[in-house]
Amino acid sequence: MSTKAVNYKPKTVAWRFYVVLSVVVLIYVSLAARSAYIQVIEPDMLKHQGDLRSLRTSENEVHRGAIVDRNGDELAVSVPVQTVWADPKTIIEKNGLAMVEHWQALADVLDQNVIDLKNRITKNPRRRFVYVERQLSPAMANYIKQLKIPGIYLRKESKRFYPTGEISAHVVGFTDIDDKGIEGIENVYDKLLTGESGKKRYRKDAKGNTIEVIEDIESTPPKDLILSIDQRIQALAYKELKGAVRAFKATSGSVIVTNVHTGEVLALVNSPSYNPNNRTGVAVHRLRNRAITDFYEPGSTLKPLTVMSALEFGEIKANSIIDTSPGWMRLGGRRVSDPINRGKMSPADILVNSSNMGTSKLALSLPKDFFLNKFFEAGFGEQTGLELVGESSGIMHQRERWSEFELAALSYGMGVAATPLQLARFYSTLANGGVKKTLTILKKDNNSNELDNSNYFEESERVFSNSNSMAVVKMLETVVNEHVSKAKVDGYRVGGKTGTAFKALAGGYGNDYVGMFAGMAPISHPEIVVVVVINEPGGDLYHGGEVAAPVFSRVMKGALRLLNIAPDANSETVVLASKGERTNA
Repeated sequence: MSTKAVNYKPKTVAWRFYVVLSVVVLIYVSLAARSAYIQVIEPDMLKHQGDLRSLRTSENEVHRGAIVDRNGDELAVSVPVQTVWADPKTIIEKNGLAMVEHWQALADVLDQNVIDLKNRITKNPRRRFVYVERQLSPAMANYIKQLKIPGIYLRKESKRFYPTGEISAHVVGFTDIDDKGIEGIENVYDKLLTGESGKKRYRKDAKGNTIEVIEDIESTPPKDLILSIDQRIQALAYKELKGAVRAFKATSGSVIVTNVHTGEVLALVNSPSYNPNNRTGVAVHRLRNRAITDFYEPGSTLKPLTVMSALEFGEIKANSIIDTSPGWMRLGGRRVSDPINRGKMSPADILVNSSNMGTSKLALSLPKDFFLNKFFEAGFGEQTGLELVGESSGIMHQRERWSEFELAALSYGMGVAATPLQLARFYSTLANGGVKKTLTILKKDNNSNELDNSNYFEESERVFSNSNSMAVVKMLETVVNEHVSKAKVDGYRVGGKTGTAFKALAGGYGNDYVGMFAGMAPISHPEIVVVVVINEPGGDLYHGGEVAAPVFSRVMKGALRLLNIAPDANSETVVLASKGERTNA
């Protein structure tokens, strides 16, 4: 071996060493900087990622509160049901679609097409939640659970059930599939009935054990609502109304029963109605609460208000005589008349004979502003305070110029439009001695409803004197005894007034009628008012005394007995009434 070979030393390129060293240092510096950045400057991202893996929230759901009538009978309750949902990602990952027979069984029990069902669930494979079917019965839910299809799960929910069905549908209303109130009481008091679910936020470890409770919010229980409705009277009124609408081939009808002392609505029914438990295929018009939304010209049912106005002004007394001869008159080219010349009549005779001439004479003898104000004071042109969804204010014009004919027409219930509910409040005002009360659908006594709602508290205003109110009430008793025998109730003194009006159309009146009767009992100490409206009767009978008075009689009779109100008609009164003679008892 040569000396040259032994003395050879390899040469190192210095710049390569420094390049490698620089790269290594740069990597470590970058990692350190990145670590400092995400942990010190912007740590939220890491916290968020950690929370996604360890932080959980559970809710303690509360069922919707119950709605009951004044006696505690249930009108709306929540029942437990099951909902089927799917996790598409789990289904695909675990090859759940391969269970062909199980999917067919699932589709069969849900009455769905199996192909459409699969396509709907797997349309987006990344989704983690898809509703399959809502609100199933426990039996169906248990069957689906036994199928054990991967990614198909059950969750507890509640479904609203209405034990009284169509009888109280327009009062109680209904909820949607997510338990949100849509109509009636369910809508108005939705927040109160719903309450608030409890919430618990906690952290768990990799094994699913709870290691820290971060937040624990207790649930706010929902409130139960006690309505003023008496379901016994409600059922009776609905039965009688439904039968009358069918018998007289009417388009629709409404009945309202009120407590004259408290303003509580004891019954409010409409026909046609609907079953809130199954609204499939229900026509929209059936959902309308006609007793509070529809308004009509009240016709002769408002004649007591004209007589009351004249008494209040002092123009007449209860025993005054009004000369209506020759039975007709012209006002601005328009004619006001009675069927015959009834000559001289007392205020009671005017109501008994339903004299347009009599009320016109009274109206034109009063100052215009005084007469008009009595209509507003009686509650026409304003809501009653019931506050159900869709309540109408009716129509009562506020204008400076009124012709004599318009004032005359107003005196017998034309040129004004009122809902059945407004009519019920007016007759309740007469019956309780002239005090107008805010109507309520909630029970008032014993603080049954602990509601923070100003509309719940009673509001009242004296609009007529007690003496004049009682004088008109006795006149209405004479009307029933002498003119409306079909409105009588055995054993009780009853007062009321019929009304028959043409239905107003654009530009005039049509050929359809509305038959009405409004009255109170017992006359010795009025307790309840019943208003009956039969809309567009289709047969030969259409007058209020023929189509509405019989319904009034049967509803009033049943309500008085159900409320255990003592009869007030003595034997002498009953005999005289049966002979058609006027009594002053």
